[in-house]
Amino acid sequence: MSYQRVIIPRHGHAEVLQLVEEAELPFPNPDQVRLRVLAVGAAYTDVLIREGMYPGIPKPPFSPGYEVVGEVDQLGESVTGFALGQRVVALTVTGGYSEYLCVAADELVPLPDGVDANEAACLVLQYVTAYQLIHRVAKLQPGQRVLIHGAGGGVGTALLEIGQILGLEMYGTASTAKHDLVRRLGGTPIDYQREDFVERVHALTASGTGNGKKSGVDAVFDGIGGGHLRPSYNALAPGGRLVCYGFSAAMQSRQRQLAFAATFGLMMALKLWPDGKQVSFYSITGLKQAHPDWFKQDLALLLDWLGAGQIRPVIAQRLPLRQAVTAHQLLDRGAVAGQLVLVCTGEGE
Repeated sequence: MSYQRVIIPRHGHAEVLQLVEEAELPFPNPDQVRLRVLAVGAAYTDVLIREGMYPGIPKPPFSPGYEVVGEVDQLGESVTGFALGQRVVALTVTGGYSEYLCVAADELVPLPDGVDANEAACLVLQYVTAYQLIHRVAKLQPGQRVLIHGAGGGVGTALLEIGQILGLEMYGTASTAKHDLVRRLGGTPIDYQREDFVERVHALTASGTGNGKKSGVDAVFDGIGGGHLRPSYNALAPGGRLVCYGFSAAMQSRQRQLAFAATFGLMMALKLWPDGKQVSFYSITGLKQAHPDWFKQDLALLLDWLGAGQIRPVIAQRLPLRQAVTAHQLLDRGAVAGQLVLVCTGEGE
């Protein structure tokens, strides 16, 4: 039986992505299951992978696809605890842009009954990232203030939605077209194109000062990196934490490797600045390796919230797998309000 998948034959722009047909289904190793992939998230991380700017990825050709929702289609001979037809989710990093995929059984998290596959696909990378930024890294408490860059994007909307549940006071930079979305999700939008976000944050938070409290936010979540980190740092209140979790600024540079190095160099310099503020870097795979139990715990909690209707991912578009190029063009332009989902087979269609 043949199946289709999207591959990166060489690193480059969105147009390098190719839809290919494989003659035979993949066969699972003893510790794997084969999934019939229902839906896969398409995120900016996939753009970094496509461009060859993400560590630890295989050499082309290979399929991108960081997160999948699938139905168990075949069990490896040593696999227990899963059944044929069971729906599951997994963080795959690569490989997900495919109708069928083999995944190690210990990477799978069961999908609760009644949960929509397309919405669940949004949780594995971007909502887990958002939850861990708030809960595991910044360790924010109700009433604390946070500045979210790219608040209208995938991680940004997830941060806003989770922040609402946790009772945070939220500010978010976004283009004007996304300001209504930011407001709807409980944030105060800041037009980064026309306003100095540092001045705006301090002006907005000045009214809450007193009793020794100063203006600024308790945490900034910055997925841009580069020289953007310095003003993000300046938006913090004393004792606040800047968390860098991405490098989109480097993608706009003609000298990307230097831009990546500059991001980490600036982070180290800010860490050494003796003013009591904190700086850290977050990656979902890094934290997963350091604390393997946290990922499954956090994803299971988010899936429960989704099943209970407490969260509802903002899905900008659902596109068929064959339109992966279109999805990446939208991501390249920053033209996605919320998240994109590629529908692969079955119920997602």
